Amino acid sequence: MDALIYTMVRAADWRAAEAAGAYTGSADDRRDGFLHFSAAAQLRASAAKHRAGERDLLLVAVDAAACGEALRWEPAAGGSRPGLFPHLYGPLPLSAVRSATPLPLGADGAHVFPPAIP
Repeated sequence: MDALIYTMVRAADWRAAEAAGAYTGSADDRRDGFLHFSAAAQLRASAAKHRAGERDLLLVAVDAAACGEALRWEPAAGGSRPGLFPHLYGPLPLSAVRSATPLPLGADGAHVFPPAIP
């Protein structure tokens, strides 16, 4: 599986995670019982489906191996999207985070990803 996985986090939630030393997820994550991540190739579709038009997001890149056995690659709920998605069953330790960069909206309203994201 991919060496880096990604999640899109509201800036205020990320500041709280930095203060706490770990990210415990969004309301959706807590409802579902795991933190939702995407592989690089899944990010654009995830952003369009779950974060469309949302401002003030950070793209958080995480070392998948550093998550240990709490990370599982599973189908999307209800099989709504093809492929396996990384799900973290537990808090994200900040030591596993490789970067947290702003994820701005472009003029067309879609998120503008770094060049390394396909």
